[in-house]
Amino acid sequence: MDRHGGACAAMTIYLDYQATTPLAPEVFDVMAPLLRDQFANPHSAHRPGRAAAAQVEAAREQVMRLLPDDGRLLFTSGATEALNIAIQGVGDGRIVTIATEHAAVLDTVEALGRKGRDMAVLPVGPDGLVDMDAARQAITPGVALVAAMLVNNEIGVIQPVEALAALAHAAGASFLCDAVQGYGRVPIPPSCDMIAISGHKIHGPKGVGALWIRDGVTLCPLLHGGGQEGGLRSGTLSPALCAGLGMAARLMRERAGSDQAHVESLWELARGLFLDWTLNGDADRRYRGNLNLRRDGLDGARLLSDCRNVAFSLGSACASGSGRPSHVLRALGLSDGQARGSVRIGFGRYTTPAELEDAAQAINKAAAMQGTPR
Repeated sequence: MDRHGGACAAMTIYLDYQATTPLAPEVFDVMAPLLRDQFANPHSAHRPGRAAAAQVEAAREQVMRLLPDDGRLLFTSGATEALNIAIQGVGDGRIVTIATEHAAVLDTVEALGRKGRDMAVLPVGPDGLVDMDAARQAITPGVALVAAMLVNNEIGVIQPVEALAALAHAAGASFLCDAVQGYGRVPIPPSCDMIAISGHKIHGPKGVGALWIRDGVTLCPLLHGGGQEGGLRSGTLSPALCAGLGMAARLMRERAGSDQAHVESLWELARGLFLDWTLNGDADRRYRGNLNLRRDGLDGARLLSDCRNVAFSLGSACASGSGRPSHVLRALGLSDGQARGSVRIGFGRYTTPAELEDAAQAINKAAAMQGTPR
């Protein structure tokens, strides 16, 4: 026990990679000069402005190298804005999505539904994968957009986005892929019509993301102003943030093999360290840097408090303060108690095996203490 009453070691171990990732040193290095010295507006016509614009375009090219060839990329403030541009910008018609989507999708679709937009939210099975029979019934002519997450942010399962995109196209609809957790980690099917990504999920800076749009897909702008980013996303871009995202994307591409091997080894280690826990979500069709676990009778919030020096979570950071059980875990059919007894452990490029072992020891000890009378 530490002096605060927790069951963890004195130094914080970071295991919340789905909430955000550590900034890569190379990303900081490319951003610093653009924040300090090369601060010109990239939309200005003078020489410093053109130099800043060149940095933005170089970054755009790096991000595009992990995306399909036949499209364009808009820089945004993050994935939430990118998803809103895609969802709110499509033409009239039904919108179909999945019950386990991020709030940036579900809340946007529901807001449109309150204004009279036809919408459908597809169920998932106990494994977290979409019910394809329900999808086939819902995705029919008259649907404008199908939106699905490639890798779920809470349980790590990989949805069959290629099959969903095929259904969307057969119905005459566009397909939007939330690739925030999958970009650079899981192949993105070339059949997507729009793809949203976020910088801080790939060891880049917070405050920047992007929306890829296939050639021929038209959207109405969400923001109006100076007409930047092809008229679809007005506002002055930050060359530093764009360059940071570009470098992060480059590293995701160049280190894809080593990152994957490292995550696989950590996954195998973690599965052995948490033998007494039940895995939430499909064990095979998933990104293995996400370990969502539950234990009968566990109070996850108390576990977080008792393990103050291990940074893990109860689920999405965007909903963690609501006090409600995770909508993702409830969609799997878990009870409120099971959902509240679940924790999410996320690891990646900079996690060491020793850190994972120390964290597991602390978490398991704190969990066992919950069954011990005080």
